[in-house]
Amino acid sequence: MKIADFRSDTVTKPTPNMRRAMAEAEVGDDVYGEDPTLAKLEARVAGLLDFPAALFVPTGSMGNQIALHLHAPRGSEVILEAKGHAFHYEMSAMASLSGLMPRPVASARGIPSAADVAPWIRPDVSYMARTAAIVLENTHNFAGGTVARREHVDPILELARARGLKVHLDGARLWNAAAALGVSEASLAAGFDSVMVCFSKGLRAPVGSALLGSVAFIHEARRVRKMFGGGMRQAGVLGAAALVALDEERARLVEDHARAKRLADRLAEIPGLCIDAATVETNIVIVGVDVDRFGPAPTLVAKLGSAGVKINAAGPCSVRLVTHADVDDTDVEHCVTAFRGLAG
Repeated sequence: MKIADFRSDTVTKPTPNMRRAMAEAEVGDDVYGEDPTLAKLEARVAGLLDFPAALFVPTGSMGNQIALHLHAPRGSEVILEAKGHAFHYEMSAMASLSGLMPRPVASARGIPSAADVAPWIRPDVSYMARTAAIVLENTHNFAGGTVARREHVDPILELARARGLKVHLDGARLWNAAAALGVSEASLAAGFDSVMVCFSKGLRAPVGSALLGSVAFIHEARRVRKMFGGGMRQAGVLGAAALVALDEERARLVEDHARAKRLADRLAEIPGLCIDAATVETNIVIVGVDVDRFGPAPTLVAKLGSAGVKINAAGPCSVRLVTHADVDDTDVEHCVTAFRGLAG
């Protein structure tokens, strides 16, 4: 049976050029700062985002958590969007590892405004935890890959500066945001105190992310990475694939976006599925499900799996589909046909 895997853009396999680069990578012990391929990768990504320094980390979650550990003192609060990855999908790490309290803030389509954020910044009084940092996400995963533009971001950065707060950008799919808008990643990262970007999602590298910030921030981040268990040795074999990803995969992301839009248009025609295809901006499609017709989302996921289509539930009555380099137009048609069959 043909399998069409729309669960995530993390399921992609590394390209032949990535595998070749990994096999031939020049390596050294990165805990001693001696891996030349990682040094090259860190300089490359810092240049792309116009930051002074970068650090390779095994996962995006670790990159986010290192940033929060450094930006926010133990016992303080961190403001995050209510459906954000760092709040929902990082295993309560900010509390477990850094003693931080998340303060989730609901917003329209995952993009909070300064007016959404401002009321939740704590006053400096003796009987409340201090607010220390704000986290934004671009693109926003569980809002459907929505893109935060400068007009959304700049007022929050101005508010944070006025209130003495740090702002971290979870830019796991910042490459997709830049591709969707036709702008540079640096233009979307400007003004943040730190940024995390991921190589192992739409860019198809097998492992790895990068954390960016000032030279002093990255110096401390290297220490925290080791404390969190992320110090690696000859990790240039991973960095080599990420270098290929940066050079060869960013321009291809618009194909994923077009395929997601096509998928959304087709699914919107099926009775019992609810989606506004006009809101699909990148490679993520969130679909509301009529449970009377399809059953709860986990049941639908299981039924589609039996039909050779892998997707994920996004809630009790919604599912998420993600396009990427390892699904093509045939897979889209296979997916639509499977949904239609279940719709009766």
